[in-house]
Amino acid sequence: MDFAFDQARHDRAGNLRRSEELWRTPDLRVLVLGGEHVATTDGPALRWVTPDQAPDGEWILLGDQDGTRYAAVAVQRVPAELNPVSIRTLAPLLHPDELSLAIHAVGLGRWLQSHTYCSRCGEYLYSQQAGHLRVCPSCGAEHHPRTDPAVIMLVTDTDDRALLARNPQWPPGRFSTLAGFVEPGETLEDAVRREVAEEVGVTVGEATYLGSQPWPFPQSLMLGFRVQATDTELTLDPQEIAEARWFTRGELLEAIKGEELVLPPRGVSISSWLVEQWYGGELPGSW
Repeated sequence: MDFAFDQARHDRAGNLRRSEELWRTPDLRVLVLGGEHVATTDGPALRWVTPDQAPDGEWILLGDQDGTRYAAVAVQRVPAELNPVSIRTLAPLLHPDELSLAIHAVGLGRWLQSHTYCSRCGEYLYSQQAGHLRVCPSCGAEHHPRTDPAVIMLVTDTDDRALLARNPQWPPGRFSTLAGFVEPGETLEDAVRREVAEEVGVTVGEATYLGSQPWPFPQSLMLGFRVQATDTELTLDPQEIAEARWFTRGELLEAIKGEELVLPPRGVSISSWLVEQWYGGELPGSW
């Protein structure tokens, strides 16, 4: 697959998380992060500091890679002298080995920063298992990191045209595939059918799974599908969709070349990968 975050490159060393003495060693390499921003150096590359150089914050064991142990410290804001850069911007530029560590760190760091109080009793939570568990000292509740499943799908019709749409919050010309969150008690396939029907009023048949992408903005797992429509008349939900159009391959290429349409950035989003899987090759342009 040709998009960011598609494959883990490091051993998460989950068996070490319960013993701080085993993993917080002097030669540990530490990434400082705040929200979706990480410390960087020129190159571009992640900036790794020693445990003594790391600021106070939430510690996270990332694991091992090529004989080296890595961790992260989540802070409110990465100090300016550490050259913070958003992982969204950095993703297509990083080596896959570093990206694997960064996406683990950012995903968990954002969960830690947004889950500071117990949802059962309101008490302040404490971290255990090297940042991979929150525990309430009052009621004893254990809070595990959350991942919200979301489906993202390329819809085609019987003429093999692709359906692309624009969210009302996006600028004119910016199009992507349809997507939406999975609801409780719902299969992934049912979520695909429901979201397509709700957003554009189209009925679709069997959904074929193609691949997945962790998306820590803040804590989603994007599950990619290809699905064929049984009808093509569009009825848009104006709260979700500002525009939607069916495209042949030729029409899509001409729209991109004419700067009438831009797709999600290649190498970052599974959405552009889904479109190029249908198109049969690389498409020009990105936003």
